[in-house]
Amino acid sequence: MTEETDPLPGERTVVVGTSGAGKTTLARRLAEHLGIAHVELDALHWEPNWTPAPLDVFRERAARAVAGERWTADGNYSKVRDIVWGRADTLIWLDYAFPVVLRRLAARTLRRCLMGEELWNGNRERLREALFSRDSLLLWVLRTHWRRRRQYPVLFATPPFAHLRVICHRSPRETEGWLAGLPDGTPGASGCGWTAGRAGGAKPQMGGVPRPDEHRAP
Repeated sequence: MTEETDPLPGERTVVVGTSGAGKTTLARRLAEHLGIAHVELDALHWEPNWTPAPLDVFRERAARAVAGERWTADGNYSKVRDIVWGRADTLIWLDYAFPVVLRRLAARTLRRCLMGEELWNGNRERLREALFSRDSLLLWVLRTHWRRRRQYPVLFATPPFAHLRVICHRSPRETEGWLAGLPDGTPGASGCGWTAGRAGGAKPQMGGVPRPDEHRAP
């Protein structure tokens, strides 16, 4: 794992991180800044009534969505990782501390539930299911946060993804500083970045990835 002094993301960037970290917000803001398309994988995966799209349909949608030459995407779905990561040239990992993610998730969930915010295909979160059901977002984050931290560095070093330029942000402040430093309309970055393929292997940093990485939001 070789650290770079001035990593520059390319034309196709995917944003990953624990649920609630702010993947979609960052991907959307980056797309707006660069004037390129934004792909939200959740919107391709969830059909009405929180029904997951059939695997072949989801993979076809994802392949079409990332077929272009310039885009940002967000999501952790292992079902389409080969498609999305394979097309991307840059990956941004929001590797925030667990308390930060938990606070952000709680604020987002409360806002969505209290405001009745419509998500994808008419789906809405409900407070009881979001916090107290077997599909609880809280439980999902507890199950996946440390697993992703363990697994992602290993994945970055595997041959299918060794081409990716990985940019890691450890805090929201670091992410905001990175965004503020981007030249207008031009990809750019600062922070802790590396190209995984340049080293013999990636060292696990803390904790990991889920079962197939989609959460059935309530």
